[in-house]
Amino acid sequence: MEGDCCSPEKTKLKQQQQHDNSTISNKNKPYRGIRMRKWGKWVAEIREPNKRSRIWLGSYSSPIAAARAYDTAVFYLRGPTARLNFPEFIAAAATAGHDEIRDMSAASIRKRATEVGARVDAMETAHQAGVAAAAGHPSSSCDSINRRRVKPDLNEYPDPESSEEDES
Repeated sequence: MEGDCCSPEKTKLKQQQQHDNSTISNKNKPYRGIRMRKWGKWVAEIREPNKRSRIWLGSYSSPIAAARAYDTAVFYLRGPTARLNFPEFIAAAATAGHDEIRDMSAASIRKRATEVGARVDAMETAHQAGVAAAAGHPSSSCDSINRRRVKPDLNEYPDPESSEEDES
């Protein structure tokens, strides 16, 4: 019984459970530095080096946009050696001077990251709307905008001049 705690069978079982847990978390969290809210939005945030504080990078409708915002922030915080989700998109910024990158404030990093994330989010949303429109899906963005214009504002009182009783 003494050597039971470290037996090869138990060690192998623990490793298998850890692998299963990491596989499950990879399905829920497809990219580094992001997480999904209960209501389906994807958010990105990053910790400042040598501090306990976090830099909020925004809330996005697609995981790709949140991951791109995270990549931008981690690149400006940690430099070209940072582990990125999409290293191919940071190549242009890598040609800039390394010293310039490290001297940015948290506010300017947040600003740049949210700009990138918002741009990618807009492109992703437009792409999804284009795919839905091409497939003839009734919930494309143009149809929903037109439906919103037709709906009356229920918080306003009706004008006596435009009431339906006068027209009859």
